This record gives sequence, structure tokens and C-alpha cells, in this order.
Amino acid sequence: MFLTEIIIAITAVYIGKNIHAPDKKKSRETQVVQNSCSSEDSTSLVTRENGISEKKKQVDYNFKVSSATLGLTVATTLFYPALAPLSVFAIVYSAFPIFEAGFKAFFKTRRIEVSILDVILITGMLVNGYLLVSAATIWLLSLSEKLLIKTENASREKLVNIFGEQISTVWVQVDGVEFQIAFEALKVSDIVVVNAGETIPIDGVIVDGVATIDQHALTGESQPVEKTIEDKVLASTILLSGRVFIQVEQTGQNTIAARIGNILNNTADFTSSVQARGMEIANSYTPPTLALGAITLPFFGSNAALTILLSGLGYNMRIISPISVLNYLKILSEHGILIKDGRALELLDQVDTVVFDKTGTLTLDQPHIGNIYINTDINIDENKLLMYAASAEYRQTHPIAMAILDAAQQRELDLPPINEAAYEIGYGIKVKVNEVLVRVGSTRFMEMEGIVIPDEMRNLQDQGFEEGYSLICVAINEQLGGMIELHPTIRPEIKGILSGLHQRNMSLYIISGDHEKPTQRLAMELGIDHYFAETLPENKANLIEKLQQEGRNVCFVGDGINDSIALKKANVSISIKGATTVATDTAQIILMDGTLSQLGKLFNIASDFEDNMKNNFKISMIPGIFCIAGVYVFHFGIISGIAIYNLGLITGVTNAMLPLQKYSESDKKLQIEESKK
Repeated sequence: MFLTEIIIAITAVYIGKNIHAPDKKKSRETQVVQNSCSSEDSTSLVTRENGISEKKKQVDYNFKVSSATLGLTVATTLFYPALAPLSVFAIVYSAFPIFEAGFKAFFKTRRIEVSILDVILITGMLVNGYLLVSAATIWLLSLSEKLLIKTENASREKLVNIFGEQISTVWVQVDGVEFQIAFEALKVSDIVVVNAGETIPIDGVIVDGVATIDQHALTGESQPVEKTIEDKVLASTILLSGRVFIQVEQTGQNTIAARIGNILNNTADFTSSVQARGMEIANSYTPPTLALGAITLPFFGSNAALTILLSGLGYNMRIISPISVLNYLKILSEHGILIKDGRALELLDQVDTVVFDKTGTLTLDQPHIGNIYINTDINIDENKLLMYAASAEYRQTHPIAMAILDAAQQRELDLPPINEAAYEIGYGIKVKVNEVLVRVGSTRFMEMEGIVIPDEMRNLQDQGFEEGYSLICVAINEQLGGMIELHPTIRPEIKGILSGLHQRNMSLYIISGDHEKPTQRLAMELGIDHYFAETLPENKANLIEKLQQEGRNVCFVGDGINDSIALKKANVSISIKGATTVATDTAQIILMDGTLSQLGKLFNIASDFEDNMKNNFKISMIPGIFCIAGVYVFHFGIISGIAIYNLGLITGVTNAMLPLQKYSESDKKLQIEESKK
């Protein structure tokens, strides 16, 4: 009876599936025509996004169908046996995607994988009349597929394209008139106007104006650079002070920043090896399970053979692995850690070497004031010089201005108002403070203003350049009043973090585009034994690869566009919120509080995750071994097999869920301890 119903159901489902095939084909053809109207890159992006969306819709649909089928089959089994033919039809319909996937995988790989086991198991159950078991099996498979796609989408949705935060409009100058146009409308040779505090949107050459530019995100240089007429500037760098007119050389996809982004986008997408490992475990045990079932069939009958297939050695790893992944992703997100690639969870526990980019990662964007040097030819003290500098900079928001203002605030200096009519910005700032003309800026700015720089002050500047810090000149009327040292600021949390990594016996490295001396000094101060100095952006990835060739598992922590290829090359890559878009796009892990404070917590949770996954494997194997032994020793049948399988599944899911409770209780204890303090 059941065999006849199954044949009818399969025929009906096949016809139903093919009725809609022409419409789907037409839809795809329409989509291709629509896509052909856009650019190649846009087409690729749209096609990929549509593919992901369609896959999610299909998985959601399959889960709804299998859920309805399970409900119908429960009602049939318990209350309405007459609905059996309808239940068979529903089971076959809901199983169709599993059958399709199984046969496609087999013909593609020519391997006996777990998808074929699914097909044989469901078919065998139906033939033997186990409708409820068949429906439940299909529902569990649909649930696991839904969990897998959810994990995959959680990773993909966090990946922001390099142009996701691209500015939409720019100011251009035509025949002496400035007006705003769409960024996409920019052409080579257009003149773009950029003001202080703005990001340079294109690669080009300055045709008018002077400016101080922070380009560490691209080049790794910790000190701002001065640019004037005929100097080249790069997209994604920041204009700290000044105003410039830039002739466009490269826009959009042709800028250096975008070319780096294209290298990344053209590389195959990461997939979660955690999920892949679960599938591989299940696949590796499929051939012996099928072979054992085939051997059992002639001696013990179909019931025992199906029970062997249902034992599912490693089978549940497909289900409980994604649950573990999702739960640990949730735990990490609650601790301000965003995992964009599940693979990083697995690889973190294997990391033995951590490489830090220096500028912007180990150091903050805002420098701090060091020594203040006074020109002995002028009657002024440190506080007064700092007061003049802070008064001049009070309207500015760039890191150098903020450092000067913070220093003045710490010394509790009163800042007099400035005469805004005399406020000028170029390489520096020129203002009137209490009828005193104050200039703040670089030595080049002072020379342009006719200010004489004494030899001892020039020597101080040369020394600062070698040592890795910069000096800002402050002129009072027509004389140089003195210079203010600006030093990179080490992140306050970093020493504690590095101490924890040392306790894990990890090798630590600094990689920097800065000179040898400042990089060496920072390494010594932080207790880091190894460093690479004066490293060009394109060589960072080569250094990561060299460490890997030595047998090391490398975690790279970076924040700049120039770090992006190294981030891609590393076994595990980490960036921080507030870093460049390319860095946060590329990195597998983002520390969302904008600091490195959670780095130690990240490694601890990753170790716990690996332990949880090992327990998952044991739980997925032990019930299966017991079930197989039970078939031969105690003559277990399919009901016993189902009971053991579900007990193992419940145990596995429980193990996968335990971390949520563990970390919830841990966080509560921590909050109580902090409140007592």
C-alpha cells in the first residue's frame, strides 16, 4: 500500500515542480537582461545578492513546508489514519529538495556523502511505513539547513563593500565658481575642492592651496604630511588643516584605495570551516554506515538495517555545530566582539603568533604633548606658549589641535578669545590673540611667513623626525616663540592585553611603516620582542606569509587601508570599530568598542568554543556506536534507534546551548562584583 502511494506522490510532485519551471527560466532571463543594463561590477554584486536572497527564501520555504508536513503527519498518526495518502504526498513533497540535493551532490562529486544517506534513510522509512519518523527526519534536516543559512547570512550581511560609506557629493570648481555635483559625475581633470576635516575622495594632484594630510590609513606613516601645489594626494586620506584644489587623476574604482578593495573583492569569499568540518565529519562516516547497513539487511532484515542508518555516526554535527556557532557569536557580540567569519572561531585557538600594526592599532589617533621648547631669544614661558597655541587651535577638531587643547586644559590655562577677522588656515593657523599675532604650524609654514628658525630648533626637529615624533612651531608676532612635541599615544589598555597574550606563550610582533628607532622604542616599552620597521604597505602581507612559512599560525591586528592585504593573508584577522572601511570589511573579527580591551576575552572564548566543539563530536559519535552495538547484541529496532538518536540529538543541542547559560551567569557575577566596588 505505502509503496503505491509513494510512487503516486513522487509522480505528482515531479509534475508540480516542472509546471513552474518555464516561469523560473523566464524570470532568470529577465534578470539577466536587467543586469546587462548596468556595469559589470554592479551586475556581479546584484547577481550575488540575488543568489543569497533566493537561497534564504528557498530554505525558509522548505522549513515551513516540513513543519506543516510534520504537523499533518502527527495528526494522521494520532487521530486521522485516513489522511495517510495525503501525509505521504506531503512527505515526498517536503523531501524533494533533500532528494534533489543528494543526487546533485553525488553526480557532481561522485562521492557517497551524507546527503545520499538522507535519501536512502527517508526512502527506507517511507517504504516501511514509518511516516512520522520520516516527517520528523525531514523537519530536522530543514531546521539544520535553516541554521546553516542563518549563520552564513550573519557573516555576509556584516561585510560592507568598500564603497558602502563613499561620499555621495563633492565640490568642484569650474571657471572660478564652486558648485556641488554627484560623486559619480566626477571626471578626470575636474578640479575638486577639499576643506579641513574632510576626506579626500579621489587620487589627484594639488593645483592650488596648502594642507596637512593624515595618510596613515594608506601608507602607515604616523606623522601627518604637508602637501602643496604639484604634490599628489590619495583618496581616503584626511585633510587635517588647510584648503586645497585637486585635479582629478583617478576616481571610483581606479583609486588606490579602491584597487586594494578590488583585490579583496575578487578573492573567493570565506566560508565557515566550522560548518565545513561538521559536514566533513558526517560525510566521512557515511560510506561505512551505508556499508554496515547493507551487510545487516540480509541477515537481520530491513528494520535493523534502517536502525544502522539511523545511528548516524557524526551525523548530528551538521545540526549542533551551527547551533554552537550561533550561540558563541551571540556571546561574543554581547561582549562587543563581532565575528564576521565563523572560521575565525576555530582558528583562534590555534594562533601562536600575534602581529600588531603600530599606527592606529597600538597607538591612538590623537597624539599627546611631550616637551615644550622655548626660544631663548624671546621672553615667554611654557604655559604662555601653550596658551597661545591652544587659543589658535580652539576651533579645530583634528587630532593635533585636540592634543594641544587637552594639554592646555590639564594645565588649567585660560584661553582668551581670538580676532576671527585675522583667522587664516594654510600649512598652519594665523590669528590675533590679545593684539598679539600668533602663528601655529610647521617649519615650512614659518618660513613662508618669514619667521626665522634658530639652528637649535631645527636640530630638535631633525631629532624628533628620527625618534618618531613631530614638533609644532608657535610664533609670537615676528619671532619663533618655541616648539611643542607631539608623541604617539599608546592605547591605555594595551599593556594588560599584551601581558595576557604572553601568558598564553604567544610570539608578539609589531609591524610599522615608521622608522627603526620609534618602532624599536615602542617594542621595548611594551615588552614585544620582535618588530618590522619601515615596512611598505605592499610588503606587510609578505611578512605575514613569511611567518606562516615558518610554521606559525598568525593573527594580524590592523586598522588601515594599507593593512587590508595583510588582514586577508593572516590565518585570523582583527580590526576595531572606527578603523578604515576597508580594514573592517576585510577583517574576520571587529572589536566594537573601538579598543583592544576585549582581545584577551576573545581568545578565552575561542578556546572555550573549541572545547565545546570537541564535546559536540563525542556526543555525535557515542549514541551511534551504542545504537550499532545494540542492533547486534540486543536486537534494537528502529524505535530504539530513534530513541537513541533523539537522546543524542537532545544531548548535543543541550551542550551547544550550555555556553549561553555559562556566560550569562559569569557576566552577572562580574556585575555584582563591580557594583560592590
